[in-house]
Amino acid sequence: MTTRAALARIAVLTALTALTAPLLAACGNPDPAPEPTSASTPTPAPTPAPAADSLAPSPTLLVTDFGADTVTFVDPARPGRAADLGSVRVGTAPYGLAVAPDGTAWVATAEGVAVVDTRARTRVALVPHTTRTGPVTTGEYRGGGMGIALSPDGTRAYVGVNVPGGNGTLEVVDTATRTVVQVVPVGRRPFDVDVSADGRRVYVTDHDSFDVTTVDTAGWATRRTEVAPYGTEGGLGSWLKPHYTAVRPSDGALLLPFEGERLAVVDPSTGRVTVEPMTANTHQHGVTAAPDGTLYVVGTGPIDPATDAGPSLTVRTPDGSERLVPLDGPHETVTLSPDARTAYVSGGFTREGGWDGLTVVDTTTGRTTRLPVGHLPLAVAVLPDRP
Repeated sequence: MTTRAALARIAVLTALTALTAPLLAACGNPDPAPEPTSASTPTPAPTPAPAADSLAPSPTLLVTDFGADTVTFVDPARPGRAADLGSVRVGTAPYGLAVAPDGTAWVATAEGVAVVDTRARTRVALVPHTTRTGPVTTGEYRGGGMGIALSPDGTRAYVGVNVPGGNGTLEVVDTATRTVVQVVPVGRRPFDVDVSADGRRVYVTDHDSFDVTTVDTAGWATRRTEVAPYGTEGGLGSWLKPHYTAVRPSDGALLLPFEGERLAVVDPSTGRVTVEPMTANTHQHGVTAAPDGTLYVVGTGPIDPATDAGPSLTVRTPDGSERLVPLDGPHETVTLSPDARTAYVSGGFTREGGWDGLTVVDTTTGRTTRLPVGHLPLAVAVLPDRP
């Protein structure tokens, strides 16, 4: 029996005998006590964002402050606290983030989808969720928007909405009218949302139901594909679930990393899942693919410190070879600069160990720089150049 399979079996026994044990406070348990680094963190007042003409040249980053109700603008070229260019209120516990070519940012929050004019540095709208998610709260298991993505033509925003204790939905927002025009049932806790290059399919990564929901954007038909290379034993208490997905540029395959040991490759047309080996041996979350197919995967740290490796960024080339960049402390997501020479890794891991900042990684040399910014920054986006 593998270490991961054994851990999954342990999770079952633990769930039956000690629902408050540390294992079930992991990313699988839907109703834990609030994490001190997120749910119990007071919401700070936003710092004023400077006028657009005073900002440093591109690249400028935007991050969601999951530990607050803001998004923060970041200049990664500035040292230390000078990198923080100010923040804007968007809504409770912002999670995912998608930015249109015109600079409009669409932010998934517990209250709805916030629309931010990143040039004026202001929130211009809030599209309320039509899905009933219960009281607006903070913390890792709060209801409301999680993953979010834009259609290739920019006419729709797709947001995965978490419903505590049940299956979630995919809400479709018309970006012109800023209204929800379609609601599609998906799985539990939709961590991530991705869109095919042609816009015909939306992929929702359903963390707590061990699957990916494929949504046909023409007629809104759905197909659920189980993605569980370690099996589903352990249920909600298992660590061994899908978190984030990357769409491979060459063929549109879905790439989901697990535990620094296995990469699940899903054919979106057939739902067939194959598994390839990985080498980081660490609990993995965020993932993104460069245009050339190189995969970047965030390792948050060990499940079992006695046998597993610490936090890292895996750089995996299309031929399957991997290079590991050690990270200082847990991280959550990764975003690339337009030339893929720099990776921005968010420190806002939603469990204990998250921190207020980003790690900037030179993807050629592996050199890392920590930038203190925001309040548990979770999602990161590179803003387009100003005209």
